[in-house]
Amino acid sequence: MSLKDILIHLDADPRSAVRLEAAAGLAARHGAFLTGVFVIDIPSTDYFYGAGFPMAGLGPDQLIDTLTAEARAAAEPVEAQFREVLRKANLQGEWRLVEGHTHAVLSTEARYADVVVVGQPDDPRRSDTRGRLIVETVLMTSGRPVLVVPFAGKVEPVTDHVLVAWNASREATRAVHDAMPLLRTAKQITILSINPRAPIDEDEAPHTDLATHLGRHGVRSDTSHTVAEDIPDGEALLSYASDIGATMIVAGGYGHSRARELVFGGVTRTLLAEMTVPVFFSH
Repeated sequence: MSLKDILIHLDADPRSAVRLEAAAGLAARHGAFLTGVFVIDIPSTDYFYGAGFPMAGLGPDQLIDTLTAEARAAAEPVEAQFREVLRKANLQGEWRLVEGHTHAVLSTEARYADVVVVGQPDDPRRSDTRGRLIVETVLMTSGRPVLVVPFAGKVEPVTDHVLVAWNASREATRAVHDAMPLLRTAKQITILSINPRAPIDEDEAPHTDLATHLGRHGVRSDTSHTVAEDIPDGEALLSYASDIGATMIVAGGYGHSRARELVFGGVTRTLLAEMTVPVFFSH
């Protein structure tokens, strides 16, 4: 398996440029085609009927036309930036301007890509935020992995030091398989088990078995485990990532149901809320 088709969600937010830089770096490293998608996400006229206030004296139809025109205008500099990045990096790519609900559009478009690059939700602990809906929908319904780029800070080349969060679950297994093209080009890989349920014998530990499996694919990795029973696993993972200078985390997404994570918390929810480096999720 190789990484040959990358999809990136772009918008008018200044942080979009950081996502683009990360995606372009991946595309250049893998010789991949880069598709930029900008979604004009405007409610239908039904949304405004009965709202009880004529916005700037406009009726619903006129309002939709105005908002759509503004969105198209906002997309123009983003498209120019995307095309300039393609030119400078000598990349093949395509720009798509699509009308629809962002989460649904990206979930559909993702099915024709190897990985989707999106931004971390600005307010990820609220279940109704647009950014969280985008990440969750694409991750849970597209059948493709999602690379989530933090909303703050500088993003280093993601494959400089990859930290694999390993608990031998189905989701973690899927994530490692989907991330294999990135792991093959990584400069350094660390496999981490957090709070193992039984005393660890390094020769028989699950993360050692994973290292053996990766080695058969020509991928060298180091292994480690940590016990941090006083803090949630997600926070322990982020702390460890900071300690070793990881530039990307590979993790299974939503090993528990989203409803359970909403109520009780979980690793995915913690990573989405507090990530400081890009996270490669698969479900």
